[in-house]
Amino acid sequence: MKADGHVHTPFCPHGSTDKFDEYITRGIELGLKEITFTEHAPLPRNFQDPTPEKDSGMDAALLLDYFQELRVLKERHKDKILIKTGLEVDFIEGYEKETKEFLDEIGEFLDDSILSVHFIKHQNSWHCIDFSENGFAEIANELGSVESVYAKYYDTLEKSIETDLGIYKPKRIGHITLVHKFQHRYPPASSFDERVYKVLEMIKDQRYELDYNGAGLVKPLCGEPYPPERFAKRALELGIPLIYGSDAHQAKDLGQGHQALIAGYNG
Repeated sequence: MKADGHVHTPFCPHGSTDKFDEYITRGIELGLKEITFTEHAPLPRNFQDPTPEKDSGMDAALLLDYFQELRVLKERHKDKILIKTGLEVDFIEGYEKETKEFLDEIGEFLDDSILSVHFIKHQNSWHCIDFSENGFAEIANELGSVESVYAKYYDTLEKSIETDLGIYKPKRIGHITLVHKFQHRYPPASSFDERVYKVLEMIKDQRYELDYNGAGLVKPLCGEPYPPERFAKRALELGIPLIYGSDAHQAKDLGQGHQALIAGYNG
């Protein structure tokens, strides 16, 4: 493991209070040469976060503090580890204009970024697919089936890849099989492999990167990385760069899931 490209920070409202220096120290202990902090970007101002604590994205008022703190840390640790400033940006159906405007405003401050789908829209409401096991069951009940949730997720993921979000659109697509997080409790009755393979073709066509995310392996109802082996191998066949990310929300999570990466992957 040479780099971790998906790491959260003390600016995450639903993460731990571990300080930046704790993440950096742990990264150096693991032998990382590079770490990218990708905090959850602020959600669009007029979007109603469907999670109970309304804490899916960082506070917009703290964004400049986040950038400034990372500038200081880059200089302080430059002889030991390369630190990159990034964000994990949510693609939210119906808020494409607001997302593009946000990226246009702050894109120059970013070294790296990830575009992810956490929210799906049903009728006039949004749902966070990965918030909790019970929450997933509620979404499946509202949409009519687990398969409907999966289908809506992949529809939204495809839109995220196709949508023009301007010159600062993230070039790495986050945890493309996130909807499988609770698969051992709520398995779909039919396979969605073809949907995933289609997503990979779309990523290839756009010359994007893939977030090779180890967090799913430590989720007890998932038990595999996002994406699992068969899709990671196909991504390599297509020439898609695989960028390992721990998706750590506390310092001790750096490197999680890395042991399950496919043979021949050297990230």
